[in-house]
Amino acid sequence: MTNRAVLAEALIAQTPWANATHVPLAGDASNRRYERLTDPETGKTAVLMDSPPGKAESVQSFARVDEYLRSIGLNAPEIYAEDTQYGFLLLEDLGDDLFARVLRQRPNMERELYEAATDVLIDLHNAPSLSLQSYDPTLMTELAALSFTKYAQAVLGTHDTDARNRFENRFSDILHRETSGSKVVVLRDYHAENLIWLPDREGVKRVGLLDFQTAMLGHPAYDLVSLLQDVRRDVAPGTEMRMVNRYIAATGVNDHDFRTAYAVLGAQRNLRILGVFARLATEYGKPSYVDLIPATWAHLMRDLEHPALVSVADLLRNALPAPNSENLDRLRQK
Repeated sequence: MTNRAVLAEALIAQTPWANATHVPLAGDASNRRYERLTDPETGKTAVLMDSPPGKAESVQSFARVDEYLRSIGLNAPEIYAEDTQYGFLLLEDLGDDLFARVLRQRPNMERELYEAATDVLIDLHNAPSLSLQSYDPTLMTELAALSFTKYAQAVLGTHDTDARNRFENRFSDILHRETSGSKVVVLRDYHAENLIWLPDREGVKRVGLLDFQTAMLGHPAYDLVSLLQDVRRDVAPGTEMRMVNRYIAATGVNDHDFRTAYAVLGAQRNLRILGVFARLATEYGKPSYVDLIPATWAHLMRDLEHPALVSVADLLRNALPAPNSENLDRLRQK
């Protein structure tokens, strides 16, 4: 038994799941691990999160955002037990019905599920905020530049530093101009692989929330972009349009300004993802993420058509290598 297994057992021994069986659950791109615990007598289940300090996000961050989300009426998992020193949480099991899984089996439910997920964001953005780090233009520009330092660098063996510097200067100006204003809590990985469908509950509680420990304060359009420009599944264009319309109508935000910010933040997010996926493939031995790069690129190219991004659009098209089969193979072979 590993040291972390011993530490986990020490926490679990203090709970009703002391005699539970353990089954590993699919992980994500982080260093966190998950196990489902099942009590052999009652059949009740829970989920163990193992988030090693120094290697993954702190469980304190998860617990703090979890408490906040539950306090405003959203459906984050209840925390049954925690060991913040060693990085363990025992959580309510919200089940396996991820939006992505439900929609593979029942694609006709797309509108219903995405309306529910959009309504969660409406409630979140109407609620009192939480004190968090700001996802500001400086940080967003730095992360968008990963498309040069990690993606282009890995494909080409180098990257155009002059183009990167010009991009950073111009894109920072765009972000300052188009994404200013009041900030809301943004969960930052709000998409179909992190949302669980719970149809037996009511209203926004039908949407179970996962993977929100890196929440920050940012523009209200950010999580809607994350939801609708999903690189892991194709959201129907009509669904995307209806959800943006639904959000604008419900919140009363300025239509033109919001749609502009939506395109700008879409570009920022997709540029960051290009770099993150390339880094996961080349530095962390996870080549499966290369398969998601073409979808990321397609979203980026569409975002760059917006007039607000004219000063960086051609620069990016020329400086970043397109994800053709040859370039994707280079990433897989690193």
